[in-house]
Amino acid sequence: MKIRIKGNSVRFRLTKTEVDNFAINGVYTSETELMGGVFKYRLQRSKDYTHLAAEWNQSENEIIFFMPKSIADEWTESNEVGFQHIQILPNGTELFLLVEKDFVCLDNTFEDQSDNYPNPNAVC
Repeated sequence: MKIRIKGNSVRFRLTKTEVDNFAINGVYTSETELMGGVFKYRLQRSKDYTHLAAEWNQSENEIIFFMPKSIADEWTESNEVGFQHIQILPNGTELFLLVEKDFVCLDNTFEDQSDNYPNPNAVC
């Protein structure tokens, strides 16, 4: 799973195998080792939310995206690329959330893309 953070925008991208694992287990977690610790990011199915939502677990250095079961089922069982939501934070700031399937890049890249979804823009 990839995470992209830019300003008040957080995006998770998952490969085919990661989406399949999420569909079966209801959760998918990834982490990055840093000099001072580990940063974790998790996508979790939830019955407590009606839309995509995020929480920060400070004690675990983890950002958690909660995806309602109905959206999770639709996303994992269809060609739906992703889901987004703007979450209003307690201070009134907007946080843009996006979860999407990871497509093969159309340009040259050094990363392994063998488990990515075919890019629909690659077809003429």
